[in-house]
Amino acid sequence: MKNIFIDTNIFLRYLTKDDPLKYDKCREIFKRGVDGKIGLVTSGMVIAELIWTLLSYYRIPKADVIEKLSIIVSTENLSIPDRDIIVEALVLYSRKNIDYIDAYNAVFMKHHGVNEVFSYDADFDAIEGIKREEP
Repeated sequence: MKNIFIDTNIFLRYLTKDDPLKYDKCREIFKRGVDGKIGLVTSGMVIAELIWTLLSYYRIPKADVIEKLSIIVSTENLSIPDRDIIVEALVLYSRKNIDYIDAYNAVFMKHHGVNEVFSYDADFDAIEGIKREEP
């Protein structure tokens, strides 16, 4: 099966339906992927960019963004490296008043046995099991 990388703007057209013609084409891509006709691949950077764009440009509420991204990361036949970290980061992000990137980095640290961080970012103070130190 041929694998095809899915960029941020394809997800955006699908999720926002802001261009009906492009939405239909993107929907067809995802249908082909779910049906196993093509393999879909994306990256953690695309997920982060999606969250940022949906929140800042489209002004979609955080809870709705998390719901949309949860659907994406559970899409059948969509390969995402570090999917486990992304899923945990979305959960942490939904429970805390922190940035998604900080949630991702905290989960990344946990998965790699790291519990201390040098940072000026106080978001880490809200995460149990993380000790933040300012240099």
